[in-house]
Amino acid sequence: MNTRNEAPSLFRADILRGAVVASLAKLDPRTQLRNPVMFAVYLGSILTTLLGARALSDGSGESAAFILGIALWLWATVMFANFAEAIAEGHGKAQAASMRKSRTEVTARRLIDLGTRQTADVPATELRVGDLVLVRAGDVIPADGEAVEGVASVDESAVTGESAPVVRESGGDRSAVTGGTRIISDWLVVRVTTLPGQSFLDRMIAMVEGAKRQKTPNEIALAILLAALTLVFLLVVVTLRPFSAYSVEASGQGQPVSLTVLVALLVCLAPTTIGALLSAIGIAGMNRLSRSNVVAMSGRAVEAAGDVDVLLLDKTGTITLGNRQATRFVAAEGVIERDLAECAQLASLADETPEGRSVLVVAKSQYGLRGRDLEQIKPHFVPFSAKTRMSGVNLDGQQIRKGAAEAVEAHVRTLGGEFPESVRRTVREIAQAGGTPLVVSRDAQVLGVIELKDIVKGGIKERFVELRRMGIKTVMITGDNPLTAAAIAAEAGVDDYLAEATPEAKLALIREYQQGGRLVAMTGDGTNDAPALAQADVAVAMNTGTQAAKEAGNMVDLDSNPTKLIEIVHVGKQLLMTRGALTTFSIANDVAKYFAILPAAFASTYPALKSLDVMGLSTPANAILAAVVFNALVIVALVPLALKGVRYRPVGAAQLLRTNLLVYGLGGLVVPFVGIKAIDLLLSLVTG
Repeated sequence: MNTRNEAPSLFRADILRGAVVASLAKLDPRTQLRNPVMFAVYLGSILTTLLGARALSDGSGESAAFILGIALWLWATVMFANFAEAIAEGHGKAQAASMRKSRTEVTARRLIDLGTRQTADVPATELRVGDLVLVRAGDVIPADGEAVEGVASVDESAVTGESAPVVRESGGDRSAVTGGTRIISDWLVVRVTTLPGQSFLDRMIAMVEGAKRQKTPNEIALAILLAALTLVFLLVVVTLRPFSAYSVEASGQGQPVSLTVLVALLVCLAPTTIGALLSAIGIAGMNRLSRSNVVAMSGRAVEAAGDVDVLLLDKTGTITLGNRQATRFVAAEGVIERDLAECAQLASLADETPEGRSVLVVAKSQYGLRGRDLEQIKPHFVPFSAKTRMSGVNLDGQQIRKGAAEAVEAHVRTLGGEFPESVRRTVREIAQAGGTPLVVSRDAQVLGVIELKDIVKGGIKERFVELRRMGIKTVMITGDNPLTAAAIAAEAGVDDYLAEATPEAKLALIREYQQGGRLVAMTGDGTNDAPALAQADVAVAMNTGTQAAKEAGNMVDLDSNPTKLIEIVHVGKQLLMTRGALTTFSIANDVAKYFAILPAAFASTYPALKSLDVMGLSTPANAILAAVVFNALVIVALVPLALKGVRYRPVGAAQLLRTNLLVYGLGGLVVPFVGIKAIDLLLSLVTG
């Protein structure tokens, strides 16, 4: 099963049905109390409903139709807010449902005696941390753990969606295994590291559903601000009642403002739009991340990704393709390049490493040399060894070798040959440029040099330019020497690099940036990365990495693609932009509602306020109802934007602020004037 989900339709029928039911369930006062802004609307809905019922029963005071109309739209406001949150959760649950299908009831072979391999079959749910289980070809791994014996090919498509199997073996950085994946060949002894119900897949499902979602510090701060504004407006509205009554008594004319109008005024004054959508924005941000096959351990990590200003990126597999590739042949003086290419090809025929394969590719593409019939030429291959630091082939009485310059030089000298100064110069130039030189010889003659280079990924330099425009500094982490690191950093376009990186050096670098007030993100997959991952503000562990790395990180990339860090930053920034944009819109559209409802609310008490009725609304009752209706409808109209997120573009903070104010600030001012006037016209037609 592939956990990478396409973004489901925003209004898919099954998600809509579930969201409607969930919206009703969220009318529980305990649920409403978690959102102070909407709780005020909730209480206003109850109060106006009771006032409407009283008006129906005794027929006194305000029109029952007006009061119940206000009550109906206040309930609609509450329901729309519930719906926004429920539909965001519904998208997460739809993703989690597809993940849950991958879980099956598994019987585990728990080892009773490791020496004799005696096992007892038990349900996987009965396994405990520390238990050893034997998993053979065809078996499903019953729980998250670490391989302590054996080596096997594992199908991890149930977690990552990648069809290509991966190798898992005891020791090193490839020992972590995930429950629910399947052994394809050979066997493993796995030590269980998680309790039933707490596996990686279980945590992933819980996070996608939002069950463990925590509010981020910025979200909490915004919620406190919204609650404080609501409280201030509540105090203002409460004091308006006695002031209105006093004015009427003093002037001897008019009517004091009613409780229904005061409730409507409070709802329109309070920042209900962003209050209703705040939770949905956060949940939708986590859903977007999960669709990228990244599991965040908390909402804080997602938001922190949006504030990151330093990215630490591994060189190998992130900035470069991961394996050095042959790029060219440099022949020694007096040697024809084609002769060098032929010998390099022969020396690499049995070399199954990516470097060896790349030599064959260059020989074919640049010189037209094709594969050889090994049965016909009957070569004797000499495998590479750490002792000789060479490999090659003996053919037709000739000794062809390929290897490190020092090793080939020693080999040639034992055969009575010399190492040309031109070749020595070429070796030095390649090394200084950040490449790896391999020298090729035939018997006692040095033929030339193969240049191996780290190939920088296509398009990565442009990505770093984007990040720089966003104010994010990129730092390449590599174990290479400073000379090689500098060459690759310059070619890739990163801002800085850390060469000969050790776990201590990575940790010190992160702390140095953090002490300067920077937020740092990094990726890692090995146990040696765990200290730095634990220190980083955003720490993305690779799913193929060790258990220690996963536990140290606050995100796990199921695809184990280190460049995903850039995508994670985009999602985090989109979340922050969406929240900022809708907050700007919410505050701006309140201004228009003031012009609609204030003159209407106090038309009889303070006739001078009629001059503020710039929209020329038909009647005070229609003006108040139009403002309340618009207040409700704008929430549901913005649900798609809250779920999809504001389109993110990598621009500077100043330009982003200008765009935000122009589009959502000005839009928030203009749209309500148009909307409220249109609703007022409709109400006039309906009421005659």
